Amino acid sequence: MHDESAFTGAKLALFHAGRLVVYRRDDKPEIPYPNCWDFPGGGREGEETPVECALRELEEEFAVRLDADRIEWQRRYRATHGPAPWAWLLVARIDEAEFAAIRFGDEGQYWQLMDVDDYLAHEEAVPYLQERLRHYLEETNL
Repeated sequence: MHDESAFTGAKLALFHAGRLVVYRRDDKPEIPYPNCWDFPGGGREGEETPVECALRELEEEFAVRLDADRIEWQRRYRATHGPAPWAWLLVARIDEAEFAAIRFGDEGQYWQLMDVDDYLAHEEAVPYLQERLRHYLEETNL
């Protein structure tokens, strides 16, 4: 029996002006999904909640700080990798000022805005994130 609160990490589908903020993962064979289009997020540190994890990773990777009340949607999933049975997808939106303040960190190659439909169809997007994003869009009728 797995601990329901044990999770390996959290990813954040971050929207700006109806498009997704995505980044190209490093092209290193030792990491999961090398050279694929990914969302901000990563592994849990200590006893973080999924929201704390996703928002810390967002700040580290994109220099964007959001309050927890900006999370619009979240869902727990079976983890595809990592030390714990669960992983989370969360959704938030940023405004123009927050978008303009993005400073990309040292993980990944580069970032861009991508149309949602393009991400969902992209052969180089992280497959499990495509599936989870579809769940969000179906549940919210977007």
